[in-house]
Amino acid sequence: MAKDNKKKIRESNIPQNSGLQKKNLNKVQGQVFVFTKSLTVGELAKELNVNPSEIIKKLFLQKKLVTINNYLDDDTIGEICLEFGFDFKKEEIIDEEDFEKIKIDDKPEDLKERPAVVTIMGHVDHGKTTLIDAIRNSNLAANEFGGISQEIGAYQKQVNGKKITFIDTPGHEAFSAMRSRGASVTDIVVLVVAADDGVMPQTIEAIDHAKAANVPIIVAINKMDVPGANPDRVVNELMKHDVISEDFGGEVMVCKISAKKKEGIDELLETILTEAEMLELKANPNRYAIGTVLEAELDKGEGPKATLLVQNGTLFSSDYVVVGSTYGKVRRMTNEFKQVLKEALPSTPVSVIGLNEVPLAGDHFMAFPTEKQAKDIAEKRRLKKVNEERSQNSGVTSLENLYEKISEGQMKQLNIVVKADSTGSAEAVKASLEKLNNEQVKINVIRSAAGAITESDVLLASASKAVIFGFNVRPSALVRKKAEEEQVEIKLERIIYALIEDVENAIKGQMVKEKIELSVGQAEVRNVFKVSKVGEIAGCMVTDGVIKNNSLVHVLRNGAVVYDGEVESLKRFKDDAKEVKTGFECGIKIKNFNDVHEGDIIEAYEMVDKDNE
Repeated sequence: MAKDNKKKIRESNIPQNSGLQKKNLNKVQGQVFVFTKSLTVGELAKELNVNPSEIIKKLFLQKKLVTINNYLDDDTIGEICLEFGFDFKKEEIIDEEDFEKIKIDDKPEDLKERPAVVTIMGHVDHGKTTLIDAIRNSNLAANEFGGISQEIGAYQKQVNGKKITFIDTPGHEAFSAMRSRGASVTDIVVLVVAADDGVMPQTIEAIDHAKAANVPIIVAINKMDVPGANPDRVVNELMKHDVISEDFGGEVMVCKISAKKKEGIDELLETILTEAEMLELKANPNRYAIGTVLEAELDKGEGPKATLLVQNGTLFSSDYVVVGSTYGKVRRMTNEFKQVLKEALPSTPVSVIGLNEVPLAGDHFMAFPTEKQAKDIAEKRRLKKVNEERSQNSGVTSLENLYEKISEGQMKQLNIVVKADSTGSAEAVKASLEKLNNEQVKINVIRSAAGAITESDVLLASASKAVIFGFNVRPSALVRKKAEEEQVEIKLERIIYALIEDVENAIKGQMVKEKIELSVGQAEVRNVFKVSKVGEIAGCMVTDGVIKNNSLVHVLRNGAVVYDGEVESLKRFKDDAKEVKTGFECGIKIKNFNDVHEGDIIEAYEMVDKDNE
């Protein structure tokens, strides 16, 4: 089919409620009046083909005094429609610049099967990279490009005449970071677990991310060739995290593989195809392309370059596209083997050049008929983005605005990440929080684990609009900064009932003004010196903020609080110091505490009013 013909078909498939078709959307369809905004009496009379005086008379009998120029609300328009024998329906007009919100209603006959988009996740050293290489190079024919280095972080694999799209993610953080920007690109997650190592912390993180994204999981038990491989142990450990294999009555398919020896790879690929068939993945290739940015960079020779995943429609070379708040013409489009493509069908990853700026990973894109339209829409999106950034705090989930959001019907579920100093404490906090469920809001604990609060927790909370609760644990300075960047609230408590009370009061709208801890500095213990008649002196490097003499402090060990106290003395070399700032060494003596270990973190804090934070 010629390119011009395809573009005509694509234009006819633009959703009618998107604002992309310039026509009057207030219309009578049979006996149903479809309207998109408030109408005056005169406008409604014209649309229904009745005399305005008849409408005015009917409203007068209802003790409503109106003139021909008065605007009517939605309920009144509905009443008038029924009075004159019409049903009614209001359609929401979505502005062109909000094209990611467009609901695409393709005709069933226009939908074609598309490849599944797969992301491989798992614990470090469990063989993710080896598996990706094995899949990329397995069963390659002589004319395929097995030895050529990949240009982009995504590729397609041909299996039994069908394609599978694989996305190379550098880690679970990237997976969540894309979700936090609104991207939903993955159809299936392949969870790699080493047969000789079992379920590890990052395995659990991967499960949490996949569940939060509501993406089906296929388990690949790797390293079956290694002595000590025990797949049954892996299956049993996964069951503790609600990942139940088909053999035990669950829905999760499990494959046993050796990525290093390329054993079981074909069976894994066939399993992915089976899962894809059950998902019935389809798209309409005959429409303007819409999709997501996987990664982007500024190339010294070619300028802004972006890896795009086409999710619906077909992207043509020379198309005009809006990508996030940038725009441009697709000057060149290549696949993972640097081959130039003229078109990219649904589920195809491509690298494109021609944009005016570098977009963000996770941004949405859409192709448009003309350069002027693309440029205008990109400018509107840029201005909208600026305005949103100015008022971005209004959308942040926090306990302070929780009651307001519940009352306005904006929130029916509160997502929470729980981190505690022990597994028992984490489970106790989770159970107590879930008892607070009521008709207005459901408490959903999306992660409950022992250990320090990490950047992975922050990214998961950001992507899921969750609040993090730390019980007897503290975040590092880097994690605090990440939480500020992602606008994630972290609530820290040392008493379970106080933590539960915070949530309960937030749900009821009874948050009271409180004193909170404000971290002012952190120092890492590098050496410990025992001085007779004095006790232990911690030789420290201040890594963040400032440590002051007589400061209140927490002593943190592996993220957990092991002691609360205050600085008894602070020294720089042999001299007393009032304060020591970031980047300087010091000696710290903590009052009534002589169990400091190398690697401990001494965190100085102040108690301040919540309003003054």
